[in-house]
This record gives sequence, structure tokens and C-alpha cells, in this order.
Amino acid sequence: MAAPLTLTVNLVARFPNSVSADARPGYSGFIVTKESLTEVATAIRDEFGYDLLTAVIAVDYINENKMEVVYHAYKTTGGPGLVFKVQVERVDPIEVPSLVEIWAGADFQEREAWDLHGIKFIGHPDLRRILMWEGFDGHPLRKDWKEAFYEEDTKPFKSRWPDGQFYMAESKNPFKDNINFPKDFDPDTLIVDKEEDLYSSLERHSTKDDDGLKTDHIVVNMGPHHPSTHGVLRVALTLDGETIVGLKPVMGYLHRNHDKIGERNTYLQIIPYTDRLDYFNSMSNNFGYAITVEKLMKIAVAERAEYIRVIMAELTRIQNHLVFAGTLLNDLGAMYTPSIYAFEERELILDIFEEVSGARMMCNYFRFGGVVRDIPDHVMQKIKDLVFERLPAKTDEMERFLNENEILVARLKGVHVLSAEDAVRYSVTGPVLRAAGVPYDIRRADPYSVYDRFDFDVAVRYNCDMLDNYLIRFDEIRQSIRILEQAIKQIPQGPINSQKPAYQVRVPAGEAYGRVESPKGELGFYIISNGKPNPWRYHVRPASFVNMTALEKMCLGTKIADFIALLGMLDIVMGELDR
Repeated sequence: MAAPLTLTVNLVARFPNSVSADARPGYSGFIVTKESLTEVATAIRDEFGYDLLTAVIAVDYINENKMEVVYHAYKTTGGPGLVFKVQVERVDPIEVPSLVEIWAGADFQEREAWDLHGIKFIGHPDLRRILMWEGFDGHPLRKDWKEAFYEEDTKPFKSRWPDGQFYMAESKNPFKDNINFPKDFDPDTLIVDKEEDLYSSLERHSTKDDDGLKTDHIVVNMGPHHPSTHGVLRVALTLDGETIVGLKPVMGYLHRNHDKIGERNTYLQIIPYTDRLDYFNSMSNNFGYAITVEKLMKIAVAERAEYIRVIMAELTRIQNHLVFAGTLLNDLGAMYTPSIYAFEERELILDIFEEVSGARMMCNYFRFGGVVRDIPDHVMQKIKDLVFERLPAKTDEMERFLNENEILVARLKGVHVLSAEDAVRYSVTGPVLRAAGVPYDIRRADPYSVYDRFDFDVAVRYNCDMLDNYLIRFDEIRQSIRILEQAIKQIPQGPINSQKPAYQVRVPAGEAYGRVESPKGELGFYIISNGKPNPWRYHVRPASFVNMTALEKMCLGTKIADFIALLGMLDIVMGELDR
């Protein structure tokens, strides 16, 4: 989205020698010189009011011999975003100033840009790989990086179509390993015998109590194989007794380089891959990707399809939050009863998804300009029965069973999560931000689709503790039901797609960033098109990944007994986090 004219004039006037409008056709935002990046970013936050930095994205323009870092900043009071970029020559070492001191939420995203693109952020407090392992050879999102089984840059590969001479890629590698090791590295002879090598990023020290008793801090691993870490996540905790004094999440166990897969596929081929990000909420994933490509194509969405999209997205939000409550109670020791109650409602909603899309989890339902098929009359009746009768009653039932349970309340109440200032500083979005007292919801702050036609409130709570983080999910379920009631009553008749069915779509050259309010927070897609059938740059900004940046801040000074509950508040899904 182009910046308002007054902002363009003011920012360029404020930094006449450091900032210029991005004049490339199809692009928007500002180009900032590397030397002035820190100063300009500080002014963008403090003088212009863009306090929420949501996305930090690296781009490799190999043909122009340059690298670019793209930043997306927003105001928590609402409105469109500000895009600013820094460009550097593509010669190692590629160095850009770190913005972690200005926006702490840039931490993990800068580490990702270093890991996958090899951009070194000067001044970053802990610049290590984050999705690949430390011994990985190269930076896999660079355009000149080739994997062990490299065949072609884009699909469809000629061996599949039109030639049809397919083969198993492993057959070309005598060792059957889809990996290249760094020079002189042999995993069979690797021996790690020093604790410093295992925990090099964790400060090791001792403390003395009032009586002079010297105690060592100890490191405890939570995960990666643990049912309460929401998948394969390892968190290394440094403890002083039972108090958390240091924490480092170790991720990447599920990483398959979703961005690289997207850049290899055609625009239509990417849609089913988005299902597999937050695999609990595939409809929301489809939504975010579809509106991004539609921005590039500059096409309208069929009116009926807009309402269908909202219905699917809000049903998705309801089942997500119900399952959040059930699994959180499971994490806290209530075993499986609340979880099973929650999954019963999820299964009924998945019945709807199956009837409209043909699949329960990996729905592949959205298309550019609309959706792939209409809602049959008998399915619409099922949706009405759920929305007007069953879901309100079952939400009441869950609240009656759980929300006044004295053990649950005692377990959650008063355990601090994040203040409003810290939540914004760490780029947290979604229910956790709103439970910190910041009423920021993209559906209201920067509306997309037809959300501006519905009457609903932004759920917000102000105690900043775990109880409010838990209860706000029920507040949001109530608001989703309000939206669904209106959408069902207002949905018009008509076509479900503004475009003709096609195996290939024409996407004009340019860039676009599209975002939706997913159940976890801001889910954003950044796409650069060069006019060809495959995107030049495809990037996912997942809420699960960025929200994790605040985990250490949330946990410092708390007891280890609270860690699993605090992690649960972020409602992460590792398929989205690792990509």
C-alpha cells in the first residue's frame, strides 16, 4: 500500500539526503541509506508514531548485484503501514545495522535473514542461525544457492512436464543424502564434549545468597520431544533454583524452507502449501495468501465469495480458540476431558470444511478472485445451526465448566505475561497483544475483505496476566459469532469467483504485502513478482514465529512451573513457526 502523500513529503523532508521514495514500477515505500537506517527508524517510531514493526524481510536481487531488507511498520492506533527498505551491494560480508534496540521484535526476523540470506546485522545481540543448524553450508534463500538434488529454479520441472521422464532424485546421489556438508566437516567424527559448545548462547554463572552460599545456575531442556512444547520445539532454560533467569528457544526441527518452495512453484501451486503452515487454520492461511496475490493482480473478489471467506475464517477462529482452551487445560494437568469437549466442536466445523472443500484440514479452498466452489444449501443450514444455536450454547458450557474453577483461576490469575509497552516493542500481535490492553485487530485497524461491513467489538483486556490471556479467547469467540450471524444474513447470491478458471495466472511485476488477523495474530505474505509464472520472492510472516520473540521476556523471573502455561499462551503451531 502506498504511503500517504503527506507522510511521503514529511519523511523525505525530514531526511532529504537519506530517504527517497521507491520509484520502481509496482513498488511502494521508501529507500533509506544504510548509514542513516538507525536514525530514520528511530524517527519513524518516535516522531511519526509507527510503534509496531511487524515484518523484516530479506530479498536477493542477484541480477542487480544487491540485497534488500524490507521493513513493515504500523501504528497501534490503526491505519495503513509504512514500508521502508535498505539496499546494500551483494558482496560478502553483507552488513546492515540491526534495529533490535529500536524494535525488539526484529530479533528473530533478523536472525532468519542472516540464516537464510547471509545478511549480517551489525549490533544484533545474538546473531546466530535460527532455522538451519549451525554447521549448515550456505544461505539457502540466496538465488545462487543450490541444494544437493537441485534440478531447476522453478516448477514445473521439465522432467515432469512436458517430457514426463520422472525419476527419484535420490537415485542421482550415491549416498542417498539430501544435504551438502561444509568443507572438511564430517558428522560421523563430530564430538561435542564441552558444555560451552552445547549452550554457547546461554550465560553461565553462579550467584551467592545472603548467607554466602554459592549456587550454580543450571540449564534445563524443555523439549524437543515433549507434548507441551506444541511440536518439536526445544527451549533451553537457565534456572536459579526454580526461577527462570535465562531462556533460549531452539527451533527449526520442522523447517522445510517454505519460502524456497514457494519461489519454485507457480502462484496457484502455492495455495495448498499455505494449508500446511498453521495446519489448524488452513482457511486463514489461504485468506492471507489470496489477498496478497489479488493486490498484485489488481482484481476484485466476487461479492458472494467475500462473505464465504469471512464465514470460513471466523469458523476457523472459533475452533482454534476452543481447542486452545482445551489444550491449555491439558498442559496444566486437567488431562483430556476439556480437550475432548473442544475437539467435538472442532470436528463439527471440520465437517463444514470437508463439505465445501473436500478436505478437513488441508482445504485448498481459496482462489484468486473468490473460492473454488459454493456452499451447498444443506451445508449452509448446518452453518446456521452451528452459529445460531450450538456454538453459543457450547461456549457457555465451556465457560461454565472451566472459567470459575478455583484451581484454574488460582493457577492463572496474577501471573504476568506482557505489559502493553513490551508487547508492542516485541512485535507481538493477536490475542496476546489485546490481553495486554492494546485494542489492535487488523480487521478493524486496517480492514480487508468485507470486515468493515460488520458490527463487532475488538476484544481487549487490561490485567496483562495469564487469566486475561485465557479469557480473551472466549471474548473473541463471542465476537466471531456476532460476525458470522451478520455474514449469514447478508450474504448475497451470485458467482463465487470474479475470474475464469485457469491453470496459470498472470501476475504483473511489482510487490505486495497482504495480512490477515489469523487466530494467532498477524499472518502476512510478502510477494515480489517479475511478471513470470513464479514469484521472485515469496515470504511468510507467521504470528507463531514473531510472537516467540517475546518468550524470554515473558518468562524471566517466573517459576519453571509456570513456563508451560506461559508458552501455551502464545498458542504456537510449529508448522507455521518453522515453515
